[in-house]
Amino acid sequence: MLRVYIDGIPLDIASKLLPNRTRWNLGLSSHIHLHARAQARYADMTISEARRGRKISKQALLGLIESLEATVLGLKWEPVGTEWVEYYDSTNYTEVAFEHKMELVAEWLEGLQPKTAWDLGANTGVFSRQAAGLGAHTVAFDIDPAAVEQNYRQVKKDKEQNLLPLVLELTNPSTSLGWANRERDSLVGRGPADVVLALALIHHLAISNNVLFDRLSDILAELGKWLIVEFVPKADSQVQKLLKNREEIFIEYQREAFERILAKRYIIRKSCQIRTSERWLYLMERR
Repeated sequence: MLRVYIDGIPLDIASKLLPNRTRWNLGLSSHIHLHARAQARYADMTISEARRGRKISKQALLGLIESLEATVLGLKWEPVGTEWVEYYDSTNYTEVAFEHKMELVAEWLEGLQPKTAWDLGANTGVFSRQAAGLGAHTVAFDIDPAAVEQNYRQVKKDKEQNLLPLVLELTNPSTSLGWANRERDSLVGRGPADVVLALALIHHLAISNNVLFDRLSDILAELGKWLIVEFVPKADSQVQKLLKNREEIFIEYQREAFERILAKRYIIRKSCQIRTSERWLYLMERR
């Protein structure tokens, strides 16, 4: 909806979308439902006609603003129960594997010293913070709004200055929007970043969304110069979950094919199997 209404969702639409119970909330009822009704009532009047016989004092106006602020600050959402928000609690990584993965990512980032980093499928930002900790301006993208919200709350809590969590569906990324498509840049138009992280992501795109390796390679190469990417083989339990209710048509989903196809766009600088797992991690440089 924010793609259509880039300046904010209109009050009348918001009023219709919200559940009826919000009409019993004094703040929401006043600032959304009653305000929307007033807008509709006075829509065809001139300013002078609408103001006739009605004046509001400065004190009343300040009170209205304070009430609006209190309503917004009183809105709470607990980010639980969505698909990936508890990913790290349910993943099949052993402690050894997870620590080794973190060591590799930290070592490679240290060698690159990026000024900008994009973490695609960042979840709650564990690996994003490795890049941010080196001083890189880091954007942590994820499809799950609850995971992004948890990441954002951590940013606020720790007063982190160079980490920005954002919701993104990579198979349907942000496009250029606004007047002449120039008010808001597309995802690609905002890049490229110095380094892109694609950790525990490729199997979701390739199997859940049927995206071929060459298409993945093309978009990743557009988004950044360096790529730290993880390949999760079919034997992995997380991939088996994705294949459980799918016909097995993913013949090309093999590590050898992954390396061969991405090598058309990248030079593979480093590769390493993650300890106690069948997963592989790669450091690649765009050709």
